[in-house]
Amino acid sequence: MKQVTVYDIAEEAQVSVATVSRVLNGSAPVSAATREKIEAIMRKRQFQPNALARSLTKKETGIIGVILPDITNPFFPEVFSGIELEGQEEGYTFFLCNTKGSYEKESEFLNIMREKRVDGILFIGGRINLKRCDPAMVREVVEHAERIPLVLVNGDLKDAGLTRVATDEYAGTILAVSHLIEQGHTRIGFIGGESHMSTTSVKLRAFRSAMKRADLPVTEKWVLPGSFSVDAGREHMKRLLEMPERPTAVCCINDFTAIGAIKTAVEQGLRVPDDLSIVGFDDILLAHHVIPELTTVSQQAGELGRTAVRVLRQLMNKDKVKKLTSLEPRLIVRQSTSPPPRQGDRRP
Repeated sequence: MKQVTVYDIAEEAQVSVATVSRVLNGSAPVSAATREKIEAIMRKRQFQPNALARSLTKKETGIIGVILPDITNPFFPEVFSGIELEGQEEGYTFFLCNTKGSYEKESEFLNIMREKRVDGILFIGGRINLKRCDPAMVREVVEHAERIPLVLVNGDLKDAGLTRVATDEYAGTILAVSHLIEQGHTRIGFIGGESHMSTTSVKLRAFRSAMKRADLPVTEKWVLPGSFSVDAGREHMKRLLEMPERPTAVCCINDFTAIGAIKTAVEQGLRVPDDLSIVGFDDILLAHHVIPELTTVSQQAGELGRTAVRVLRQLMNKDKVKKLTSLEPRLIVRQSTSPPPRQGDRRP
C-alpha cells in the first residue's frame, strides 16, 4: 500500500503543501474551515506524519528516554506506567532502558539517547541513589543535562543542581514507624537496605528519629541492613527469630523485604500480625495480594511518574521549574499490623 504523504493531503484538500505543514506543526495561523477540512482528510486517509521529517522541522523527535535499574522490581514498572500515561497524552513515545544495576550501562544509554536526539530524559535509580556517587559519574549526568532536559526521579546527585521529582521517603518512614508505635509497639526492628544507598540512609535516619520522638530505645541488634530483596527479608527475619529477645514489630525497607519477612515468620510458626507486626514500603501491587495483606507506605508510584513527565515537559519548554517537586507519601493500613501480643500470649 502506497504511503500517504503531505502532497496527497494537499492535493485532495486543494491547498498548498505549506498550508498542510502549518496545520501539522502549528507554525502559522490557518483558518478554522481549512484546518477542519485538512484534519478530516488526514483522518480519512489515516495519515501519519513522518517522524524524521517532523524532527527536522520542529527540532523534536517526540521521544522521551527513561533509564531505570531493574524492570523486574514492580515499583519501577508502576512508575513507568504513570510516565507512559502522561507522556502519551502529550503525544510522546518512549525509549526505555533497563540497566540491570550497571553504572556502565547507564553511561552507555545516556550516550545512545544523545545520539538518538531524545527530547528529554527521566533518570530513575542506579547512581542517583548512591549515598556517595563518584564525581566522574556525577559530571557525566550533568554534561548530558546541559544538552538534553533531564529530571532525576526519586534520587539526587549531590551539588549537581539538577531538577528532581521525588516522594518524601523520610516522611513515609515516619508514618510507618509512628503507626507501629500508635498500635502500642515499643520493641521495633528495622530490616533491609544496602548501607551505600541513600534511600537506606534516609529511612534509617527517619526510623531512629521516630523512635527518639517517642522516647523509645533503638535496639541495634534488631537493625539489620542487607539488600532490598525477598531473600534478604527471609534471611533477616530468620536472624531476628533466633535471638533470645526479639521485637514485636518490624519496619522493612520495602515491600519485597516485608514479604520475605512474613514468609519466614509464618514458616517458623508465628502469626502475622498476632505475634509479630510487619510494615513495608512502596505499596507495590503484590502488597494487596499476599496473606496477610501488607500494611505499607505508598510512594504514589503512578503519580510520581506522571509528575516527572510534567516537570520534564516544563524543562523542555524552557519554563521556570522548581529544583525539587516533592510528593507526599500515604500510609496504607491493611492486615499485617496490629497491637503487640500481651506477655502471656507471646509464642516462643
